[in-house]
Amino acid sequence: MSATGRAAKVQVARRLETARHGARLLDRKQHILADQLERVEFHAEQASREWQVLAREAALWLQRAAALDGSLQIGAAAPLESATVTYRWGNAMGVLYPDDPECFLPAMVPAGGSSALSYAAAAHHDALLAALRYAAFQRSHMLLAAELAATRTRKRAVENRWIPRLEVQLRTIRRQLDAQELEEGLRLRWAADRNPRATVNKPAPALGSPSRVS
Repeated sequence: MSATGRAAKVQVARRLETARHGARLLDRKQHILADQLERVEFHAEQASREWQVLAREAALWLQRAAALDGSLQIGAAAPLESATVTYRWGNAMGVLYPDDPECFLPAMVPAGGSSALSYAAAAHHDALLAALRYAAFQRSHMLLAAELAATRTRKRAVENRWIPRLEVQLRTIRRQLDAQELEEGLRLRWAADRNPRATVNKPAPALGSPSRVS
């Protein structure tokens, strides 16, 4: 039997086991990502509805403030600095996505005006926070969905191409080794039949017969 053939058999068998183990890991990753993506989709839908409700309410109060105070008064009440957004990174099977966002707004400039202007500012603050949460969920959904699609593609490649190809290689090597072993056995048997061992029978000396001394 060929040593090279045996070595190839061991090598392909190890590669096949590695491929099967990789397929199991990819399957586990796929399920975890799918579960996380489902949760993100649920929260994203909630955040979208909340943002739409608060955005409509903010627009309504802005119209009232514009009617009572005018655009100049509204502009004077705008903060002088920009808002600051912070968030931490969530992690699902190595996929980083924005999570738990927070928004820090600068203090409003005291510019007087009607109560409608104060309500409009508060409503826009709430709408901004809702929009931030919705944006974070959208980004998380995009990142998780992309990784899930890539994982499914890799899993299909391993299961449908890599594993079957290695299985075919392993079966081919085993057939070759079996054929070589059979051929070697037949060759040894043929050689034994062609060269039987000759047995030499020597007569035993007679009992009591004297030995001649030269």
